[in-house]
Amino acid sequence: MPQDEKRESKSSFPKAEEEILAFWEKEDIFKKSLANTKNGKSFVFFEGPPTANGQPGLHHVLARAYKDVILRYKTMRGFFVERKAGWDTHGLPVELQVEKELKISGKPEIEKYGIDRFNKKSKESVWKYKEDWERLTRRMAFWIDLEHPYITYENNYIESLWWIIKQIWDKKLLYRGYKVVPQCPRCGTALSSHEVALGYKLVKENSVYVKFKVLGQEDTYILSWTTTPWTLPGNVALAVGEKIEYIKVEINKEKYILAADKVKLVLPPGKLLIPGKPIEASINILGRFKGSDLVGMEYEPLFDIKPLQSDKSFKVYAADFVNTDEGTGVVHTAVMYGEDDFELGVRVGLPQHHTVDENGKFTDDVPQWTGKFVKSKKVEASIIDDIKQRGLLYREELYEHDYPFCWRCETPLLYYAKYSWFIKMTSLKDKLIKNNESINWVPQHIKQGRFGEWLNELKDWAFSRERYWGTPLPIWESAQGDRICIGSIEELKSLAKDPAQIGKDFDLHRPFVDDIVLVKDGQDYKRVREVIDVWFDSGAMPFAQWHYPFENKERIDEAKSYPADYIVEAVDQTRGWFYTLLAVATLLDKEAPYKNVICLGLILDSRGQKMSKSKGNVVDPFAMMDKYGADALRWHFFIMNQPGETKLFDEKNLEEVVKKNWLILSNVLSFWKMFSSDTATLDASQRPKSTNILDKWVVAQLHVLIKNVTAHLDGYAITEAGRAISDYINEISTWYLRRSRTRFKRGGKERDEALQALHYVLVNLAKLLAPFAPFFAERLYKELGGDKVEAISVHLTKWPVDDEGQSQQDLVDKMKIVRQVVEMGHALRKEQEIKVRQPLAQFIVVKVALEPEFMEIVKDEMNVSEAILAKQVPSGKEFISKKQGDVSVSLDTTITDELRYQGIAREMVRHINAMRKDAKLTINDMVTLYYEITDQELEAVFIQNKDNIRQEVLATKCLKGLPDNVELKKVLLISGSKVLFGIKKQ
Repeated sequence: MPQDEKRESKSSFPKAEEEILAFWEKEDIFKKSLANTKNGKSFVFFEGPPTANGQPGLHHVLARAYKDVILRYKTMRGFFVERKAGWDTHGLPVELQVEKELKISGKPEIEKYGIDRFNKKSKESVWKYKEDWERLTRRMAFWIDLEHPYITYENNYIESLWWIIKQIWDKKLLYRGYKVVPQCPRCGTALSSHEVALGYKLVKENSVYVKFKVLGQEDTYILSWTTTPWTLPGNVALAVGEKIEYIKVEINKEKYILAADKVKLVLPPGKLLIPGKPIEASINILGRFKGSDLVGMEYEPLFDIKPLQSDKSFKVYAADFVNTDEGTGVVHTAVMYGEDDFELGVRVGLPQHHTVDENGKFTDDVPQWTGKFVKSKKVEASIIDDIKQRGLLYREELYEHDYPFCWRCETPLLYYAKYSWFIKMTSLKDKLIKNNESINWVPQHIKQGRFGEWLNELKDWAFSRERYWGTPLPIWESAQGDRICIGSIEELKSLAKDPAQIGKDFDLHRPFVDDIVLVKDGQDYKRVREVIDVWFDSGAMPFAQWHYPFENKERIDEAKSYPADYIVEAVDQTRGWFYTLLAVATLLDKEAPYKNVICLGLILDSRGQKMSKSKGNVVDPFAMMDKYGADALRWHFFIMNQPGETKLFDEKNLEEVVKKNWLILSNVLSFWKMFSSDTATLDASQRPKSTNILDKWVVAQLHVLIKNVTAHLDGYAITEAGRAISDYINEISTWYLRRSRTRFKRGGKERDEALQALHYVLVNLAKLLAPFAPFFAERLYKELGGDKVEAISVHLTKWPVDDEGQSQQDLVDKMKIVRQVVEMGHALRKEQEIKVRQPLAQFIVVKVALEPEFMEIVKDEMNVSEAILAKQVPSGKEFISKKQGDVSVSLDTTITDELRYQGIAREMVRHINAMRKDAKLTINDMVTLYYEITDQELEAVFIQNKDNIRQEVLATKCLKGLPDNVELKKVLLISGSKVLFGIKKQ
């Protein structure tokens, strides 16, 4: 960069962004971009709805930036990109917030407060941070229609959900069943498997090896292992693997039965198996059996609980879920608290009785711990101690494993048998997998990995929730057990016992909908009390956002607004929104609901820790944008690493983004403005016709960039596209502008060609930057006068097109060779400690084909008298050489007096230009240069190179002697002698 260009500080960018925001709003640029493309082909986008009762964070900037970049790009490509915002308004997140505000907890207190009042509070709570969300959306330049959003609590939205549920009902895929489900005891409701997947934590808990006393055999016990001591009061059976080998061993006069593979578990402390010998040599083995031999063996119950006692209870059964990976090869079975346990219990007819209530507390059947929470560490310790005191504990040890917690309230979940409503997703497994095959996942491994594995292990959807603020399950039931599923408000009215209840402003939520009694065939029907899984709300948004099928049928049926061409959210939505979108679409026999999806990695702090208020490492996105600008934050997220990778956020990297991109480009812009006419308005639509090789190259490189960025964005490779642009910004500054500086200073045709080339490059670069950094792109475009020629905003322009073919790639490739050889040459200079300012005689390039105009650049860059192409490396001790691949270079390091003098002259120019900068002179300020040199040799050098020095420092004349009225004077040390220079502005 020239020494006298205007420098910009990082703090100026946020202020400029606010000014651009005002301009966009005044001119309605977003709406104009939609109007300009309304006749274009549709590019469909689905907005994953956030919940506005929580504050937006840094991770929301990440997701919204990745959404916005593709949508802006497609708009510039001429697509009509409708962007409907959405708000997810139901569910536990809202209910928990309201409970907190009301200082109540749990379902009994909610019902005492009143469901109607509670849901009214929930509806109000939904919008607690709406202004913050809208401010974030505006400030980061995410263009989306906030004026006409879909809202999941509105009647039209709920009616569409009811219609979808009716289709599922008619296909006999919705059923009520008694199954083991993940139950949140604090929230009092079941969770779906995709919700459970969101809440796993790595925990260390006490696991126990329990001794079950065999009936009829003295001092004989079956050993079983469990990580959930709270389920032991509910034990009704033991399970073994039919084909697994078991042994009976004697230790300290007691006999234990366990899998042969797990014999080390019962070895006395310090005792080891003898290598190469059968285990009988190390321990007293009394017998060997297959699991099938143990079936029917009876044992004493651990606890005396009458409802669990039957002729089937407290026996050994065979089960295919038993293995020897962990534990003893014998599984303790509590029918009501495990999916495998429950299925075994149904198969063999074991008693189905709860010793724990839905709130996770022991019932009266367990008097020692009645009313106490089963996952309390104190309670678990007490259960273990009780077993120990009765001589039934063999061993206790800490066990580290993943355990599911409620993803909202963080209470440990219990696997709990209960009645619930399910969607039979397992019957659609093949269709789901087939639909997934049509989706382009970024990163690609998610498709068959995290998401594909989830589909392969598919479970039925636990669909209902015993809660309040949610979409009511539209099922009514008669006293005789008959059921009706309602699919519309009109159908509800037609069957209502009192249709007048369902007026114009009727609220479809609880408790109002609970009061509607239906009549059919002489029977009264009352609504079941459950609401639906809130993930169904968001998964159904492709249809419900348009009130389909009651309105806008053509949007779905004629593929105008379905499927989405593009969606994006974080990796935690793989088993959340991404799955439920696919599930709902497949249930409706539709194709995959999205064609392309970017799955983003999570944001952690700079040390790799999760951000939380308690740790004090939460980063305020507004603070970052106020300090560095939204563009810096967006750009950092785009180029820091691949979208699917975890992102370690460090504020100092934002400063680097500003320094290496916006400051460089701002300085390039200032350089261009310094030389361009104030009245000149250049048309950047025509490719410049410069004869200079650097101009040709920078334009050719631009067109290669256009081609590559376009291909990357078409393939949703956003990081690659951003990095390519960043590299080009650096090349403009460090290569093109640095090599072209002299031409700009000379004026005339050379300057005009360079100005036109740089203008063309910067205008098109502004267009390439527009989707990534919308603020800076707008500012760059306006400063270059693009708004006076093409459109008032860069975001209303068309995406640049590469139409030059192979010729420009050849030019780019040759310039790469030029840069490679000069980089090798500079490395040679550095090794010999010869400064670049010191001219040398020769630089030899071996086995490379470059035209003279390229070699002229090499000569100038290497500061040599000659740059020569040769077939072999020259001999001679004055040459030093370097080889890289097939390319070799040699440098003549001989410094004659003449070359030394030229080096001194260049040193003088460098110091004088530094003085100009200190005096705050611009490129337009001509000066008189004064000098006093006492060293005769240095004076001779100055006189000999005076014309060149004068030209380089923008001096009209050079005068000996130093008057008093100079702007600046300075004593410099050059080649060991003092020289006095002074400059005076003309």
